Amino acid sequence: MEDAIEKFAIFGGVSWGKIDTSKPSFELIKDLILDDYAYIRNDITELTDGQPLYHSILSAIALSDGKAHAVYKRARVEDGVGQKAIETLLERRIIRLKRCKGADDKFIFTLPFLRFWFAFVSPLFKGVRDGDYKEVEARWSAYENEFPQQIFKELSQLLVRDTLKEESIMDIGEYWQNDGLNLDIYAKTKDKRVIVGSCKYSNTKIKKSEVARIHELTQKANLTPDVVVIVAKKGFSKELKALKSPTLRLLTLKNFQTMVE
Repeated sequence: MEDAIEKFAIFGGVSWGKIDTSKPSFELIKDLILDDYAYIRNDITELTDGQPLYHSILSAIALSDGKAHAVYKRARVEDGVGQKAIETLLERRIIRLKRCKGADDKFIFTLPFLRFWFAFVSPLFKGVRDGDYKEVEARWSAYENEFPQQIFKELSQLLVRDTLKEESIMDIGEYWQNDGLNLDIYAKTKDKRVIVGSCKYSNTKIKKSEVARIHELTQKANLTPDVVVIVAKKGFSKELKALKSPTLRLLTLKNFQTMVE
């Protein structure tokens, strides 16, 4: 399942048939993306008109947390120019908008593959065009462990919605403030209960200190959670599992199998 999530972060949304997830990611990236750069670039150009401004903004979104101010700064564009470009990219459904009351908007890609392209291929297109993949491979090696985190978070939100059906979740996403405070999971139920939580794409088991950290964040955000959920790639310590209750839900990779089925 971990391997499938990583491959989905790269290829999610493409219609190239079955992808052999047993192969190393960069081998698939080379064979299915970089070697076919010219053909894929033509398809991307239909979406963006080949506009350098759009490509700069999309790469800034792909390589950041997607907050509006950070995106414009990274793309080196004025807010007004960036906002107009964002409107076009939203209309073309390349990205979508996530709002949080009192904080900057966030932008995320509608397809995981587009995020990969604008993070690893578009900014390094000259080398790829000339058949030199060294820069892409170096960047992938640097970000390989981190890159699937965004997709893992989005999938975790869907998992929580499906797993906690008894809660009748009406809306689920994340919560953030401009000062850096962030909750990976924030949901409201039909009866106005609040669910918060975190998604840990870590290679170590999560300890019970994570519960204390979440409660500290909710206090700072003036939120009173009714249920806390933690989704962890590698599971939980014995001490944390002992705390599991109707108000503390713990989910791991094996829970994603129900979504696949």
